[in-house]
Amino acid sequence: NVGKNAPKRFAIFTNILFEGIGKPGWTEGAVKLLEEDVKRGAKGLKIYKSLGFSVKDNAGKLVPVDDPRLDPIWAKAGELGVPVLIHTADPRPFWDPLDRYNERWLELKIHKGRKRGSQDEFTWEQLITQQHHAFRKNPKTKFIAAHMGWYPNDLAKLDSILTTLPNVSVEIGAVIAELGRQPRTGRKFFEKYQDRILFGKDSWVPSEYPTYFRVLETEDEYFPYHKKYHAFWRMYGLGLPDAILKKVYYKNALRLIPGLDASQFPQ
Repeated sequence: NVGKNAPKRFAIFTNILFEGIGKPGWTEGAVKLLEEDVKRGAKGLKIYKSLGFSVKDNAGKLVPVDDPRLDPIWAKAGELGVPVLIHTADPRPFWDPLDRYNERWLELKIHKGRKRGSQDEFTWEQLITQQHHAFRKNPKTKFIAAHMGWYPNDLAKLDSILTTLPNVSVEIGAVIAELGRQPRTGRKFFEKYQDRILFGKDSWVPSEYPTYFRVLETEDEYFPYHKKYHAFWRMYGLGLPDAILKKVYYKNALRLIPGLDASQFPQ
């Protein structure tokens, strides 16, 4: 229906049906399905955080993000020229002790199911390492690491990662509060990686967008985050120039995602 009624307004990404992974022919079938979905109009492949958290193979074993049975799928995405938008793990504090030093304390107290730890087979470090291994194994595939790869609090580390992984871009969904408390470092990062950062949002709620725009576009100081259960600090605008904003908002997406209608955006 989207393709018929609003083909210029939406770009649909497909998923992997993990059920049956490990059975004979599963990988080949998944590759074929990706090919068929792209022919039907899919513009990319979206991987949810269930990979590494809950996806199990036919033997009941948890599937790591860098499982070799997935490599032909990543390779096919590269061959087809569609990006892989991948969400791995959760914010690092979700694994930390739930004490006064955890800046996500109230969020984890309210949303108890978000707490990670001993019940999870893979640690945060293991999940992120698996993701980066998958990136390295498939250099011809374009990956978009959701939520800045969960390194918005350590842009120096993310800098080193992007330096060694030229096939990886990042998006900024759900991490604007982290960027807004380090405006000078954040601006330098956006200046350096302006061709590899995409605007992103986890939620469609219109009232949340002004916070993102304010951080990215203005030089305002000491303003609050829009949510009440985390980010209890004040934020500051990065004051990015229009040339960088255009890349973050749409030009990078036009380059990475095939078939988008460039006429829908200003030059």
